[in-house]
Amino acid sequence: MSNIVAVNGVELEVTEAGHKNARGPLVILCHGFPELAHSWRHQIPVLADAGYRVVAPNQRGYGRSSRPDDIDAYNMANLTGDVIGLIDHYGEEQAVLVGHDWGAPVVWNAAQRFPDRVRAVAALSVPHGPRSPHRPTDAMKHIYGDNFFYVLYFQEPGKADAELMRDVRYSQRAFIWTISGDAPDGTYRLQKKDGTLLGMCAEPPDPMPAWLTTTDLDIYVRAFEESTFTGGLNWYRNSDRNWELSEEWADRLIDQPALFIGGDRDPVLRFTNLDAMKAVVPGLRGSHLLAGIGHWTQQEAPDDCNRLLLEFLAGL
Repeated sequence: MSNIVAVNGVELEVTEAGHKNARGPLVILCHGFPELAHSWRHQIPVLADAGYRVVAPNQRGYGRSSRPDDIDAYNMANLTGDVIGLIDHYGEEQAVLVGHDWGAPVVWNAAQRFPDRVRAVAALSVPHGPRSPHRPTDAMKHIYGDNFFYVLYFQEPGKADAELMRDVRYSQRAFIWTISGDAPDGTYRLQKKDGTLLGMCAEPPDPMPAWLTTTDLDIYVRAFEESTFTGGLNWYRNSDRNWELSEEWADRLIDQPALFIGGDRDPVLRFTNLDAMKAVVPGLRGSHLLAGIGHWTQQEAPDDCNRLLLEFLAGL
């Protein structure tokens, strides 16, 4: 069931499943870029059938949810505030938060910022780490030098937005394919820093891998043709702002029960540090790398993700 709820000064389009008197805790599923709550289509019914009340929002900037014009509206204080607002809306003191891609930093930061409100946290693709001593974009410029890095490319308002909107279907197919586990080695193209997002992507197959059906792709395409990509890109444009804001709560260790699931072919893990997570997440109960899986963890490997999530939830 889809619904619009007002929280934290915005309206969020949410998919709900499970009964309000479900025996298990409220579970909130936070998607990434460029996705929707639809990315959790394989998890929502399974978790609900297991006795959990499940809520999957289209986060601010996505789908029919609010799309504020101000870039600063997409900072981490607001994004974590949206999640806490959902917990309040559904009349709960706590929830289990699960996030993928950009949804992962949201749930990690919510666990740090609001420890009494987050019962447990599970993240897919993006591990947690200690706060860097360096401003993120400065660090990226130092690391990548004269080479292209998509997060830096996203910083200029309007540039990536226009590129992705020229052909939304192709943009989705190319980006999803390039960082999936099905793409051959070398699909992610290296470029000089004046490159473009689609310049780093290889020509996608048609049809796409079986885990992304034409129906699934149509749902994404229609949504982004209507909403545009700007809301999601504005999350990246707050990288430095988030670093500044997180100083307030970043020293808090995440001692709530925690789970990490990634794919061993996910390019994101090339510039993150799984080992560093152990020191700042003492509540970590499991860290799993799924063989042959790329960035789109819960879509590429729904059965494995469902099994690991259910085992984690059952152990709380």
